[in-house]
Amino acid sequence: MRITRKLVGVGVLALMTGCSTISSLNPFASKPKGNLPAPLVDLKASMAVRTAWKLEVGKSRNYQFTPAIAGNTVIVAGGDGTLVRAEAASGRQLWRVKAGMELTAGVGTDGNLIVVGGDKGMLLAFDMDGKQLWKTQLSSEILSSPVVGQGIVVARSVNNRIVGIDAATGQQKWTVQRAAPPLTLRVAPGMVVHDKDVIIAQPGGKLLSLVLATGAPRWEVEVGVARGATELERVTDIGGYPVVFEGDVCAVSYQGRAGCWDVMTGSPRWARDLSSEAGVAVDQRFLFATDEKGAVYAYNRESGTSAWKNDKLAFRRLSTPVSYGRTVAVGDYQGYVHFLSREDGAFLARAATDGSAISSTPLVAGSNLIFQTQNGTVTAIAVE
Repeated sequence: MRITRKLVGVGVLALMTGCSTISSLNPFASKPKGNLPAPLVDLKASMAVRTAWKLEVGKSRNYQFTPAIAGNTVIVAGGDGTLVRAEAASGRQLWRVKAGMELTAGVGTDGNLIVVGGDKGMLLAFDMDGKQLWKTQLSSEILSSPVVGQGIVVARSVNNRIVGIDAATGQQKWTVQRAAPPLTLRVAPGMVVHDKDVIIAQPGGKLLSLVLATGAPRWEVEVGVARGATELERVTDIGGYPVVFEGDVCAVSYQGRAGCWDVMTGSPRWARDLSSEAGVAVDQRFLFATDEKGAVYAYNRESGTSAWKNDKLAFRRLSTPVSYGRTVAVGDYQGYVHFLSREDGAFLARAATDGSAISSTPLVAGSNLIFQTQNGTVTAIAVE
């Protein structure tokens, strides 16, 4: 049962499963709230980008779907239950199936198994040919994409119960119940498999590392430190996926910090104050992040020192960035993809998708960058 009430100056709060989620700060929304978005200025492109292919998978509704790469293919899902596997280079469909129910999260894969979140907390597993293998009921709604590693599927329901499930049988092997703050964003904090562990972004701004085989905790760190006197001021959830790169795991939180921690121990490398509802991108030299006001930041990955900031996309509700070659790209609430210089943040090019918001995490597939919109268009943009 969902009950709503008004909060002055904020909007609607949706009360769910014993905790509250801020719908008005929902990054899945198609339009920004409050401040007007910066208009797009004329741009003389200094690099060539083009649409390599597009496919449709159905609207995301009030959920967030991020494609997954498996070998030379991409797997995508839509809110209406559509699941598609296509060639990443050409977009040619290998198969398209219906899950038999509406979907709420996905896609997770290890190249052998595909997992998605279904309606009312149902977890669904498919083989690489699109055949459903099993389904299992979780305790509540699934917003975060499940992940697969070491023969274990890890899924998290909205009440912050984390389960490890046997990838072959769908049988539950372990459960970890973590406390959730009284007020959280309605986002889909991500998970990432690293070696024999799974690293999980948590409500309340924490990163948690668990052993895949048993669910035993490895370490836990605070990305965002709750501040302020009210529950609203103390919201500091992590948005997007943690990123593992060369011994570091990096992340960013709302009303919190961006930074990197040792992936084996959780020991801090560096952290800088930043508020973001999206995730980070990391490459050999930089960590890239977007803040809630629409600025794009680059930090030195080793030290955390600021490299540059571009604030010309103010309040355009930016997606998680993606780094490729000499560019860093970011999507916005109107489906535009903005290409910035990796070195100084200057605009290099712009591409359009379908006019609806890009809130999923972009992917690199060969020379293509893959974006999924809320209206269900998956677009591969070739960077030349």
